[in-house]
Amino acid sequence: MSDQKITVVIVGMGFGKEFIPIYLQHPNINKVGICTRNRQTLDDLRTKYNLDPELCFEHFEDIPGRTDVDAIHVVTPVPDHARMTLASLNANKHTACTIPMAMTKEDCKAIVEAKRRSGKVYMMMETALYTREFLYGLNLAETGELGRIQFVRGSHIQDMSMEGWGEYWKGYPPMLNGTHAISPLLRINNTTAETVVCHGSGRLSDDLASRYGSPFAVETATFTLKDSDVIAEATRSLFDVVRQYRESYDVYGTKMSFEWEQLQDEEHIIFDGGENARRINVPDTDELLIDPIKHFTKREKIDDPNHVSFLQGAGHGGSHPHLVQEFMAAIIEDRNSAVDAELAANYTLAGICAHESAMKGGERITIPTY
Repeated sequence: MSDQKITVVIVGMGFGKEFIPIYLQHPNINKVGICTRNRQTLDDLRTKYNLDPELCFEHFEDIPGRTDVDAIHVVTPVPDHARMTLASLNANKHTACTIPMAMTKEDCKAIVEAKRRSGKVYMMMETALYTREFLYGLNLAETGELGRIQFVRGSHIQDMSMEGWGEYWKGYPPMLNGTHAISPLLRINNTTAETVVCHGSGRLSDDLASRYGSPFAVETATFTLKDSDVIAEATRSLFDVVRQYRESYDVYGTKMSFEWEQLQDEEHIIFDGGENARRINVPDTDELLIDPIKHFTKREKIDDPNHVSFLQGAGHGGSHPHLVQEFMAAIIEDRNSAVDAELAANYTLAGICAHESAMKGGERITIPTY
């Protein structure tokens, strides 16, 4: 393993604080810094993890110009993603950002271009691509156990009226941030989305609908995929629909199919011929990780299990150490990350264009490439 050492600053101490101990135990980390506008949180975390006071920031703007910072990991509210990512890349910092890449086509394009100019690593930290459930299905696809994939379906249904979600989420158009439901469908087919047709369903309350000028309670999209005869279907809902949280994918093949559990911790289902069906507990993914951080796949390693993101998301499926490992490996190995800017743009634009299609009454939209 390389002995290169990286200093990273994590921006946003909501669920972002869960990454502090993972980075600290990674062998290629020099120092870990943090940034939050909450002074008490800053002081508490600095003390808890014995962080360098010089790398504890209240203001993001103080970070990109620092010569002692190699990488910035953005885990802030969605409206800040593009601005902070661009500031980081334009300062020639390796940059990771939670989903989505951005909220507009223009910002997605700007980030792709900034990444190319900088020559630094960019990674969209898409938890859905590193859950134990998705990695299990991906292995079935890559080993040929599924046979030929015939259809994929994803969903992300969440009640964001719960306390703990920022005000900006109220009335947020369902597919505008659709990567959790979309990216697994594209990755398991090893391709990108080319076009989308999306329909809105139901109606939000007047207050919610007025926030973004978006009336739909649910948006369902179908995507054509590059170099594939498979159609992918994704559904998303955030408000005014009653259901337990579900962030899922189903994949149907000629030899085997996988369906996500209906209820959390109920067990997923494998179909392997005729009327055969069996419930499975997907295995943990710790063996895919380097020893110092492999234990972070376990739910009990979550520092704040009462954070709304984990209450509704079942701990993000053990994905966090995988995200850190891939981001760090891309930096050390001087290569693109697994969710580089161009791929992240496609995953993000698929959702942006889906919402555009819904607002245009189901018009087919071509997803731009940059």
